[in-house]
Amino acid sequence: MADIYHPAGQPARLSITRTTVDGIRVLALAGELDTDTAATLREALRPEEEDLPLTVLDFEAVTFMDSSAINVLVAAHRDATTAGGWIRLAALAEPARRVVEIVGLDTIIACHPTLAQALEP
Repeated sequence: MADIYHPAGQPARLSITRTTVDGIRVLALAGELDTDTAATLREALRPEEEDLPLTVLDFEAVTFMDSSAINVLVAAHRDATTAGGWIRLAALAEPARRVVEIVGLDTIIACHPTLAQALEP
């Protein structure tokens, strides 16, 4: 079953579809990651009590990303690592890949060319 997150009362500039694959939470992102949507991303990354701190973010449909999203991802990575888990980024579309590389996020959070590779143990 998939959960879809988007800000209530606002145009869906970002949608996040949440599924679980072999105990790993997968968040498929579509749209823009910026100041206006950072809270939505932060909320979607917040683990529920029963969640293992293992998360893959599928960036294939991300069309824009700014520093607001970087800050959310760094904080989520810190929280997951502290809890004994991890966050991985997968299928980074060009706009997001470029930002991730410029700020060096790929040296902090593991990035994989495909979702399937990110889900491998």
